[in-house]
Amino acid sequence: MRQLQVRGLFEGYGIAPGTWDELLGTGEAPREDVLRLLERLGARTPAEFSRMQALAERALMNQGVTFSVYADQRGTERIFPFCLIPRLVSAADWEHVERGLEQRVRALGLFLDDVYGEQRIFAGRPELRDMVLGTSQYLPKLKGVRPAGGVRIHIAGIDLIRDGQGVFRVLEDNLRTPSGVSYVLEGRVLSKRVLPEVLERTRVRRVDHYPAKLAETLRASSPEDPDRSTAVVLTPGPYNSAYFEHSFLARTMGVELVHGADLFVDDDRVWLRTTRGPKRVHVIYRRLDDAFLDPEAFRPDSMLGVRGLMRAWTAGNVAIANAPGNGVADDKAVYAFVPEFIRFYLNETPVLEQVPTYVCAREDDRRYVLEHLGELVVKAVDEAGGYGMLMGPQSTKEEREDFRQRILAQPRRYIAQPRVELSTCPTWDAASGAVVARRVDLRPYILTTPQGPWVLPGGLSRVALREGSYVVNSSQGGGSKDTWVQKEDA
Repeated sequence: MRQLQVRGLFEGYGIAPGTWDELLGTGEAPREDVLRLLERLGARTPAEFSRMQALAERALMNQGVTFSVYADQRGTERIFPFCLIPRLVSAADWEHVERGLEQRVRALGLFLDDVYGEQRIFAGRPELRDMVLGTSQYLPKLKGVRPAGGVRIHIAGIDLIRDGQGVFRVLEDNLRTPSGVSYVLEGRVLSKRVLPEVLERTRVRRVDHYPAKLAETLRASSPEDPDRSTAVVLTPGPYNSAYFEHSFLARTMGVELVHGADLFVDDDRVWLRTTRGPKRVHVIYRRLDDAFLDPEAFRPDSMLGVRGLMRAWTAGNVAIANAPGNGVADDKAVYAFVPEFIRFYLNETPVLEQVPTYVCAREDDRRYVLEHLGELVVKAVDEAGGYGMLMGPQSTKEEREDFRQRILAQPRRYIAQPRVELSTCPTWDAASGAVVARRVDLRPYILTTPQGPWVLPGGLSRVALREGSYVVNSSQGGGSKDTWVQKEDA
């Protein structure tokens, strides 16, 4: 193990061979862009930092910053785990990430327009046609529908990892109802409260303008004058795992948080029930799945959506963010083709790398995966949050056999990737009272208006709090960090 030779909070901090670390890179000396952070934060003793971490956790508890875990028998809500040691991203690294994210979202938007339009991408490519149209997320009844404002991906959350060489790679796309941005904003509030001097001296770009940008993004796609349009956040209710975020975003944007029963459709327009009578709704930021949006168009037993909503949307009288049908573009099997989409629709070379992916629906890929289950990470294309996944190098013989049978029974439902060595980041470990290296990923958020995409400078850095773990999801024991993107003149 390579160790950092400094005194103070980071004394003895070390990383394993073959790991790229956010503090050390691949060497033994701190990276130049983290020196200011190391100087200011590293001067604290472990005892001092422990008190600061406790203060941050107490603030989270008092503010009710929670998430829900459906399978947890101890209760539905937990305080969101947060590590006060930030993750720092240099201005140069962020410029590269930002360009790549904008490019990717533009290409995926054009792909969705094409899939629900002329389907040019399928010409002479029957395999791709079968792959895309065969996913359960493709909604054929929406073919030919152009959404109000022309935008389908209003809010994207693109998951990135940094590999053993420090290269940012896209892990997956979230184009339906990406969550987590509320924890980004709450994390920054904690940083300002507990580490104000460190934050100021490190010269970090702000994130607190996101709610205003989101409200602007939503109204920009309104079928009527954006300045006179009403937007609402549609939630499935307090038992949803991200309900804290739904209420947080509605409150910070200054819009109504509504349930399906609060809305109704008349004359193919959406209305909000108020004490002063019906009020026209022009934009709905929905936080529920397609299947539950409209019992008239999808699941007839849905009690969460609005009857007739799809009629209003197809008539162009209401904007829905994100647009129905987006799931076809964030299917994990379709992910393998995104570099081709970038070349086809934009005639550009992809800026961001991807993780090599084996699509089990392909015979050659499937054969390779079945022969190398112990070396690969196998994922169900329709699962998230760390569920429906086989970590091959850490799996048992019984688990591998179980997934072998699953793949043989439903090959289209699975993809596989080599296990990429995630970058590590200094993380506070309360049990040992020391700073240790833990694996991280990053979910930046991209907002798109008819004028183009905008990337929030930062994002949700998720951290695997358990030693040796690769799973960063909060539902699987992970936590979060504030992501500090440095200003160009830092």
